[in-house]
Amino acid sequence: MIQRAAASWLLRVIVTVGILAYLSTTLDMGAAARAVVAVRPLYLIAVLLLVALDRSVMILRWVLLLRASGASITARHAAAIFLVSSFVGSFLPAGIGGDAARAWGLTRVTANTSEALASVAVDRLLGILAIVTMGILGVLVWSPGTRAGWTMGAAVGVLLAVSLAAFWADRLARFLVPSRLHDGALARRLLRVTDAVSRYRGRGSVLAHVMLWSFVVQLLRIAQAYLLGLGLAISVPFRYYLVFMPIGLLMLLLPISISGFGLPQGVIVWLLRPQGVPDEQSFALSTLIVLTGLAGNLPGLWLWLRSEAGFGVGAADRGRQ
Repeated sequence: MIQRAAASWLLRVIVTVGILAYLSTTLDMGAAARAVVAVRPLYLIAVLLLVALDRSVMILRWVLLLRASGASITARHAAAIFLVSSFVGSFLPAGIGGDAARAWGLTRVTANTSEALASVAVDRLLGILAIVTMGILGVLVWSPGTRAGWTMGAAVGVLLAVSLAAFWADRLARFLVPSRLHDGALARRLLRVTDAVSRYRGRGSVLAHVMLWSFVVQLLRIAQAYLLGLGLAISVPFRYYLVFMPIGLLMLLLPISISGFGLPQGVIVWLLRPQGVPDEQSFALSTLIVLTGLAGNLPGLWLWLRSEAGFGVGAADRGRQ
């Protein structure tokens, strides 16, 4: 396990350093750094406030899923686990690291580990669905009535079908896993988790509520990028941010970067070139997007330092569980 973790970390270092090294040959890193520190302070403050707001909404949607599952945990404790896992996830594989830390933290305070894992999985599934749908809608807004627009619209339908199919994972798992293996430890764990995920198909109103908040989170993140762009004097219309930011956010979720550096920055630089944005400004924008996101994880550091167990809340809070 230690060897796999080391190999994963090495791979992410190679990918991140490799992409940053390539970018350094195509743009003036000194100019990009000067652009980062020259961002207008008022815009930066506004973005940090939006970051705090999107973290609050993300906590809210997870609490809604936890309550629907019947997990015996207070909203305050759930918020602490979410924030600490977000901070810890900054040093783990992007996208899945924070989720793994959150699931582990939750299993420490609830007896039903299957429901704990399912709540995190469903939360991530709905988040990805919202990002992709937002990106497709962005393409439709940017180029309405075109063949590409109709193709992307059809892709939304396919995506919705695939996502909904995930809530029938229990039947799929029992179909794929031979019945003779169902008594094995790994198979039992898999079936318990898929059963827990599938129970959410009977919680349609909660899923719709969480999905709505997922769209709000993505709009907040796109607005953050737009304000950072204004702070850097990048003159790209907001509707184009609806096109490239969802792609950038998906790149952030891929577990092949370190804290979001590298691949997401390269993709954002590439996507802004057709709009005539200098690479130095695009790189500065992508860097600020990553840094402000990391700033949103700092409350988790404070909670982690003050907690006795390293995860969750302090003794006083645990005594009220």
